[in-house]
Amino acid sequence: MTAWHQLYTATHATREKRPFSRATLRRIAHFVRPHRGLLAWFVALSTAGSVLGVATPLLAGRVVDAIVHAEPVDTVAGLAVLIAVIALVETGLGLLTRYLSASIGENLILDLRRAVFDHVQRMPVAFFTRTRTGALVSRLNNDVIGAQRAFSDTLSGVVGNLVTLGLTLVVMLGISWPITLLALLLLPAFMIPARRMGARLARLQRESADHNAAMGTQMTERFSAPGATLVKLFGRPERESAEFAVRARRVRDIGVRTAMNRSVFVHLLTLVSALALALVYGLGGYFALAGALDAGAVVALALLLTRLYAPLTALAGARVEVMSALVSFERVFEVLDLEPLITEREDAVPVPDGPVSVEFNGVSFAYPSADKVSLASLEEVAVLDTRGGVPVLHDVSFRVEPGRMVALVGSSGAGKSTIAQLVPRLYDADAGTVRLGGVDVRDLRLASIRETVGMVTQDGHLFHATIRENLLFARPEATEEELWDALRRARLDDLVRGLPDGLDTVVGERGYRLSGGERQRMSIARLLLARPRVVILDEATAHLDSTSEAAVQEALAEALDGRTAIVIAHRLSTVRAADLILVVEDGRIVERGTHESLLAAGGRYAELYRTQFADPTPECVAA
Repeated sequence: MTAWHQLYTATHATREKRPFSRATLRRIAHFVRPHRGLLAWFVALSTAGSVLGVATPLLAGRVVDAIVHAEPVDTVAGLAVLIAVIALVETGLGLLTRYLSASIGENLILDLRRAVFDHVQRMPVAFFTRTRTGALVSRLNNDVIGAQRAFSDTLSGVVGNLVTLGLTLVVMLGISWPITLLALLLLPAFMIPARRMGARLARLQRESADHNAAMGTQMTERFSAPGATLVKLFGRPERESAEFAVRARRVRDIGVRTAMNRSVFVHLLTLVSALALALVYGLGGYFALAGALDAGAVVALALLLTRLYAPLTALAGARVEVMSALVSFERVFEVLDLEPLITEREDAVPVPDGPVSVEFNGVSFAYPSADKVSLASLEEVAVLDTRGGVPVLHDVSFRVEPGRMVALVGSSGAGKSTIAQLVPRLYDADAGTVRLGGVDVRDLRLASIRETVGMVTQDGHLFHATIRENLLFARPEATEEELWDALRRARLDDLVRGLPDGLDTVVGERGYRLSGGERQRMSIARLLLARPRVVILDEATAHLDSTSEAAVQEALAEALDGRTAIVIAHRLSTVRAADLILVVEDGRIVERGTHESLLAAGGRYAELYRTQFADPTPECVAA
């Protein structure tokens, strides 16, 4: 625990803005605990290496005394051989301790990255709609590596230097306590700059991390196909370059300031060490000439002094390194401290077997406010918006019988897609209940919900991977025949067979090497492969031309056969066959019935129907 005490002491050198508490160190210790075996070996070998390091100056002093007193050559030769052996052993121990510290550090990177990645995956969709992607990626890369440095670099120095410092001090006091105490009078010159430099570099580190995250976000967005297209269409490359350059220059300036601060710090400490060495030679030489001290003892003291001030210099520098590393730990823990809004109960049950019904009972919902799902540093704002979410659904109730299809229609922004997102628990209702198979979705296992509910969204998102990998994302165990069958049913098999690499063709980021219709049919093929019992189509045919839509409608009819379905479509002609049509306006169901009954009622649905067939592309009925 000595190293941990040093870490804690170093972090409390300054409390100007955001002090690091014992709780932070306990959380760090939690990640290190699985590797305590490696840590124990590391401490033991570091201690052994430090002991050998102190032995060498004593032997060097003994050699000088042997020469001065004209002792036998064998004595000098034996001492020289012993010094050489110690050097070899010390080198071996140094390499081994470095391997152990690197192993601890790399294992810590692995654990932190997995913890952050797994935690982020549990966050609600609202988190991703608010968070800057580059800032989040920066936490997984730059900040995790920055935290790791505390173990792979700093910790290895702290442990060995503390042991070396203690042993060296004891030995020097034994040789000549007056000279040792006088040499230590310069010790405050180490502590004062260390206390000030740590706080300054921590602030610079935090600012640099923020700017790097912002640059990462800009690159992530602008280097994507749609982002690059938008920049080119609006002719803003110079403005984008200027904005990027401002942040890049600030990072450069911070790097220069950090390097100069470190350099000034190290050079000042080196100067103090040189002055102390001059003191030892001067005072020690005086004592030796007066007969109060052997010449070998003076040499030993001088060599030990380098072993004394070198650890002090390193420990003072470690204070700076620790402050920077703990900034990274703090930024990682910020993400881990965000509580997921969607959690699974310990007694959760699977979705009942057989056909599944979908039921909404008095459901009201408002999207969560920013302070519940995000961080100011991830949004690049000073303060998060703490205002409560505006209700978008009000007392919504309906039931989709097993194997039946319900269609949701209405104006853009009426709440149709929000209703669809509550079924697979992308969000939880604020009031009322959503049931699958008669069971509240909050009582169901998340994995079971994912297996039961399949959804095709409007954008038809694909990963930058092969067609095969994009399809297998829905069902990793699917066979080659099943992949081709899904493509055939989505009317994509001829297209894929005509590609040079077939199923192994890379579709590009977000699938932009395919047309909009092809991407959407790929999403439908993925759904067909997953074989869910409940199907949600949120504008699944929005990007298809008439020919493609007709083909996909045939595939969808096959996919929906015998399954419970919720369909959102702006083309009312596609929902005529629905068993029930719900008209949604301002988050409320204002009408319900079949196509014929709603037309006969002459209400909102009839108005939408007349408007659409008067104007084939009305915005008023878009989802």
